[in-house]
Amino acid sequence: MAFLIVLAALCFLMYVAYRGHSVILFAPVAALGAVLLTDPALVAPMFTGLFMDKMVGFLKLYFPVFLLGAIFGKVIETSGFSKSIVAATIRLVGRERAMLAIVAVCALLTYGGVSLFVVVFAVYPFAAELFRQSDIPKRLIPGTIALGAFTFTMDALPGTPQIQNIIPTAFFGTDTWAAPWLGTLGGVFILIVGLIYLNWRRRSALKAGEGYGTQLVNEPAPFAGGTLAHPLVAIAPLLVVGVANKLFSEWLPRFYGKQHSFVPAVIGDAAPVVQEVSKVAAIWAVEGALLLGIATVLAFAWKPVTKSFAEGSKAAIGGALLAAMNTASEYGFGAVIAALPGFLVVANALGAIPNPLVNEAVTVTALAGITGSASGGMSIALAAMSETFIANAQAANIPMEVLHRVASMASGGMDTLPHNGAVITLLAVTGLTHRQAYKDVFAITLIKTAAVFVVIATFYATGLV
Repeated sequence: MAFLIVLAALCFLMYVAYRGHSVILFAPVAALGAVLLTDPALVAPMFTGLFMDKMVGFLKLYFPVFLLGAIFGKVIETSGFSKSIVAATIRLVGRERAMLAIVAVCALLTYGGVSLFVVVFAVYPFAAELFRQSDIPKRLIPGTIALGAFTFTMDALPGTPQIQNIIPTAFFGTDTWAAPWLGTLGGVFILIVGLIYLNWRRRSALKAGEGYGTQLVNEPAPFAGGTLAHPLVAIAPLLVVGVANKLFSEWLPRFYGKQHSFVPAVIGDAAPVVQEVSKVAAIWAVEGALLLGIATVLAFAWKPVTKSFAEGSKAAIGGALLAAMNTASEYGFGAVIAALPGFLVVANALGAIPNPLVNEAVTVTALAGITGSASGGMSIALAAMSETFIANAQAANIPMEVLHRVASMASGGMDTLPHNGAVITLLAVTGLTHRQAYKDVFAITLIKTAAVFVVIATFYATGLV
């Protein structure tokens, strides 16, 4: 019964998200409904002490990233830099390879350490302009961005600085370059199969006479600033963000140390404020990089940006608020569900799978799907079962590097179900609904999940690491 309650809450939230209802409203409804059916006395304590605590904690950490990412995307759009890059891309690769171009831009940003949420805001203006000029349906943009940002560069390619590739290092004593051959093989599989699928969808739409679309919402404003910037100038802000993010990530921890404290200048005796720098250094790095990226755009395109900044920034801030609240509500939902007895039933049942790597893959991807979070599901799975995974792997002579790569890739498998925060953010930013665009995101999700088992099969067949 406890398991059915958790399953019902998950199915309900996926259903309402797919139907286009607000997750901000229905995430707490689904979570607290499950609590009500489990133990009615816990509804109020769970809401205040867990759901709201996790939701507000997420906003505290990540809202500035959402806000700066939205502003960065807007100034890239109003400066005309997006149109300049699109025009250069079309000349370089041709209209028929528009999807490949967007996947490549997303992949470069993600592998460079830029947050997945920032990539969505930054790339959307490019994607919309490129798809419009290439007459590709807008509904295919989310699937294309998902392939470039949410898959192989997030957790498959060795060395990626995304959190999904960092979490396993603490449990398995590995580094982010673990199992380089297996990770690269998995990444190539996802890229090739994903592009084949997306291009099949594009050709099908072309045969049906479907163009970019009309009466669409949240469309980037057309550039009206005259001559376009040189493509190298236009791409400079993106490069600044990627490089600055890397440099800040290394410099900030050295400058502040593990902790930094200060005493507020207030009346009376104030307790010092202590900041655990290790927990926020990566977020500070992204925020600083985005500020430099915005400054770079202003330096090269002051007049066109400032001309429409007042109205443009209002739209960007509204989008950032919606995206952040959607994702934060999802985060609270996952925390509540993970605290219910039914979730423990799922975790224990998954532990009965005999093969060590298949056990790990299914457990991590299932918990990531239930919580709607790759990092959240993997953290829960590894915190509870990493010692079991390690013991079983050692008994079967499986290197810890393989455990790392399988866990990392599995976390990004079924996490992108309809209630996933990144998916909801992606659809909100692009102005599309689950009905219009989720089908292609789900196809990419299936490809990503299949890649984990391709990697496992390759290891058992060849011993490659």
